[in-house]
Amino acid sequence: MQVTAAAYESWVGREEEHRERILPHAVRAMAATLDLERVPGQGAALPPGWQWMFFNPVVRRSGLGADGHPQRGGFLPPIELPRRMWAGSRIQYLADLPIDSMATRRSLISKVENKVGKRGSLWFVTVVHTTTCEGKTCIVEEQDIVYREATPPSTQSSTPQPKPEPYAEAAEFGRDFQPDTTLLFRYSALTFNGHRIHYDQSYARDEEGYPDLVVHGPLTATLLQQLALEQGGGKPLAQFDFRGVSPLFVARGFRLEGKREGDGSLSLWARGPDGELAMSAKASFR
Repeated sequence: MQVTAAAYESWVGREEEHRERILPHAVRAMAATLDLERVPGQGAALPPGWQWMFFNPVVRRSGLGADGHPQRGGFLPPIELPRRMWAGSRIQYLADLPIDSMATRRSLISKVENKVGKRGSLWFVTVVHTTTCEGKTCIVEEQDIVYREATPPSTQSSTPQPKPEPYAEAAEFGRDFQPDTTLLFRYSALTFNGHRIHYDQSYARDEEGYPDLVVHGPLTATLLQQLALEQGGGKPLAQFDFRGVSPLFVARGFRLEGKREGDGSLSLWARGPDGELAMSAKASFR
């Protein structure tokens, strides 16, 4: 049944709420996944980006679509375009979220809008997630989700693609990162992300047209937040905004880089193996 634009837009204002404990075991597992020597202990602040392990909808296997995402409908509008991606977020870190505390995340659909891009129709859904703990608002995130037309596999993986333009911004600091299949599998498990492009190579290639397994956008954003903290002189993040630009792939090393701005904030980005911009971000400190 064809759903009208007005019907999609009627989802604005819908809310849902999840409450759960910020489990120390999950924190240890994420630290191991990111290959960190120091593991935050009970009562310490949850590192930025690690909140994406929590408050995710738990959907039965029979309730998943062919791509591994929950079937359309429910909290998010049932947009019929087949491809769904996390396009970016704007995150305020207002207070520490303690490990082993009970926390609540309330999610509100604030915007649903249609645009037309180079490859056809696009729908953007903005969800505001507010995480509270012990009467304090800890994190407020505006998440942008984009739905788009499918790209035929023959178009993306068989046709030679022009080499991307290298990102020209000069970095003041940075490091190389090498993603592997175990990292992507563990991150999918920790964030309860069933999207098959991250662990099913034949699906990623034959159905969605990617050359290989895709690195999770929020994983790249988490690594950029980690880089920001390393450059912040021990100060916690106050704000982190990121936007995905192009995908990164397993076994293809990429670079995390940044520079300092005059107002004390950091401009950050991830560059793919050909120097192309994969993600841009901005971080500021409390």
